[in-house]
Amino acid sequence: MKNIILEMIDIHKSFGNTKALSGISLSLEKGDILGLCGENGAGKSTLMKILSGVYPKSTYEGDILINNQKISFKNTVDAEKNGIAIIHQELNLVPNMTVMENIWLGRYLTKFGKLNKDKMNKETRMFCKGLAPHIDPTSKIKDLSTAERQIVEIIKAISKDVKILIFDEPTSSLTEVETKKLITLIKDLQALGVTSVYISHKLNEIFELTNKVAVIRDGKSIGYDSTENLTENKIISMMVGRDLETLSKKQDYKPGKIVFEAKEYTAYSSQNPNIKTVDNASFCLYEGEILGFSGLIGAGRTELMTCIYGVYDGKYTGKSYLYDKLLNINNPQDAINNHITYVPEERKLHGIIANQKISSNITLSILKQISKKGILNLDLEKKLAQEVIKDLKIKIPSLESPISALSGGNQQKCVIGKNLLIKPKILILDEPTRGVDVGAKFEIYKYINQIAKDGCSVIIVSSELPEIINMSNRVIIMSEGKIQGELVDEAITQEAIMNLGIGS
Repeated sequence: MKNIILEMIDIHKSFGNTKALSGISLSLEKGDILGLCGENGAGKSTLMKILSGVYPKSTYEGDILINNQKISFKNTVDAEKNGIAIIHQELNLVPNMTVMENIWLGRYLTKFGKLNKDKMNKETRMFCKGLAPHIDPTSKIKDLSTAERQIVEIIKAISKDVKILIFDEPTSSLTEVETKKLITLIKDLQALGVTSVYISHKLNEIFELTNKVAVIRDGKSIGYDSTENLTENKIISMMVGRDLETLSKKQDYKPGKIVFEAKEYTAYSSQNPNIKTVDNASFCLYEGEILGFSGLIGAGRTELMTCIYGVYDGKYTGKSYLYDKLLNINNPQDAINNHITYVPEERKLHGIIANQKISSNITLSILKQISKKGILNLDLEKKLAQEVIKDLKIKIPSLESPISALSGGNQQKCVIGKNLLIKPKILILDEPTRGVDVGAKFEIYKYINQIAKDGCSVIIVSSELPEIINMSNRVIIMSEGKIQGELVDEAITQEAIMNLGIGS
């Protein structure tokens, strides 16, 4: 007999005239790990916000049943009392407080009217013992790694006797090793009877971890099945509403002439000038080439690229040459003047101005060209933005909408489009598809291949090995600030990259 712990029945949710969810239903048995898939904007987070009490019953239609009893939540506290908690992508912890203080925040244990820190520390250690014995309850959150902070969020939920735990893109900021630890932890929780909902764009994680998959598209239920009955291509086609052609490496690429050379770059940490973040790195880039940069987190890839682009925040030395001409790049404008452009790793921090309209963000790189005597040509701005939106298939409400209103994938397309308006000879992409859904990722890949075919030379820095392997004509691998070697064509394999990445 099935032990149904959760049912969501015919859920509808609107924001004004926009229908966000249209009759979504799903059910979970105790111990299930459900993979919830869909493109950005499909309605996944909205559905989970209803389940976790972020959106109260009065704001949606439909029913939630826990253990066959109809339940409605006024807020997240109500949901937690019923054993439901959510681990958001943006972690909800207080950096200057300790692990123990964060876990008991808002429900401190007291004794004779005073905080009972001894008991809270003891119970925190007990919770940590099974999940993360290395985490000290007295450590401050700011001193923990991202993965450790995530574990603290999970311990916080477990301490509230959670029965259903929701993970919203939990590995977007984790290394491969940290991701494996998190997956093991979720499986351990499953063995303890905890039911999980796992939202992720990374289908390899969905197949490794889940036993059921639900797919949402445009606020509607598209598919619900056992993971073992599905394939990646099947899930992708359900997510985007069409079959995607297989992503493959560029065909028949032959190196042209050398466009760019970086020679003897060495960079020093801004926190500790005795530490080298880049150590005597040199490489060349060919015309129309897609050059991948791989390596473990902290290998020095981003630091090398920011030196070349003139934005590194510490001391560095090195020389760059474009068509054998020595460049003098001290800031991004110098790089742009030489038709070198850079899409940064942290899109929200360095790639967009969140509260400004979409058209302004897209044309930000060419303000001088579309202005006369300091006055912006709004018609030209609109025309160029519309061309970028059409070329990159960017989905927008209107050009006047703030860019923050867009999904992560559409924001990233805007950032890429902004950089392409300067007509670069060299385009550097740092983690170009991080936090981007499968459909948008595929569109970005297609566009990268097209601009390389048109003669632009592309550098891709990525922590995703499938991305590096499938997109790159040549791969340079870094470790501890040094270039360890390069791989070409058929030699580009996961094993070869990992061996060089760990310094073998």
